[in-house]
Parts: sequence; structure tokens; C-alpha cells
Amino acid sequence: MDQAKLARMQQSVRIGIGKGTPRRKVKKVHKSSGADDKKLQATLKKMNVQPIQAIEEVNMFKEDGNVIHFGAPKVHASVPSNTFALYGNGEEKELTELVPGILNQLGPDSLASLRKLAESYQNMQKNQAGADGKNDEEDDIPDLVEGENFESNVE
Repeated sequence: MDQAKLARMQQSVRIGIGKGTPRRKVKKVHKSSGADDKKLQATLKKMNVQPIQAIEEVNMFKEDGNVIHFGAPKVHASVPSNTFALYGNGEEKELTELVPGILNQLGPDSLASLRKLAESYQNMQKNQAGADGKNDEEDDIPDLVEGENFESNVE
């Protein structure tokens, strides 16, 4: 093809600029997460789990003292096979933020384990503060004195 013919074709294809050119709109299709949800539902059905209704919140306690908090999660369970599926929007929160709201939900066994978790969390905080700050006992290093030998002082 020659250059003149290509230039004429290029002018005729021009969109949106000039008189009488067609205005083409691009329709954007947003793909919903419905496909993922359908796959999840199919997998849960294969595992023979049943939905559990009326669960308002779920808290998962981590060893570092933080809590993964789910507000209004969807819960499915199969008790005979000890299988539970929990999904929803989870947030990681400090234990101290959730304690007032969850104290009335805990039984005596859970209250004791929460107390142990709080004590270990406090010890971890103290250890971090000790590591960040200077310990006077361990950091007292005598200054070197010229002319003295440290080996002669060791008994």
C-alpha cells in the first residue's frame, strides 16, 4: 500500500474529532465477586456443611495479644467432621479494645484462659520495654584505666 492511501484511510477512521464522526462509548463491565461466592458455596456443599444463623461476631485470639474480629460473619459447620467455615470482613484489633464487650460472653474456662493471655501480653510488653530501654545492671561497664590490666584484677 502506498502512503497516500494509508493517510486517507486513517482520516476516515478518526473517531470523536471533527464534524459528523461517530461517537463511540465504551461500556465497562464490572465483574462481580459472585463467581467466587458461587465457587465457595459449591465447595462448602461438597463438604456437607450447613449454615449456622444468628452469629453476630467472632473473635479469634492470637498469641501476640491481638484479636481477629469478624462482625456479622457467615458461618458454616459440619459438626460430625469437625469442619467449620468462617468468612466475612475481618479486622485485626488490640485485645484491650474488645475486652469490655466480650467479658459477658465468656464462661469460667474462657475467663481463666483470657487472664493468662492478658498476663503473657503484659509480660511481653515489659520485655519489649526492657529491650528498648537500657538495663542499668547489665550495661554498667567500667571505663578503661590506662596502665591497669584487667586480668590481674580477676581472681
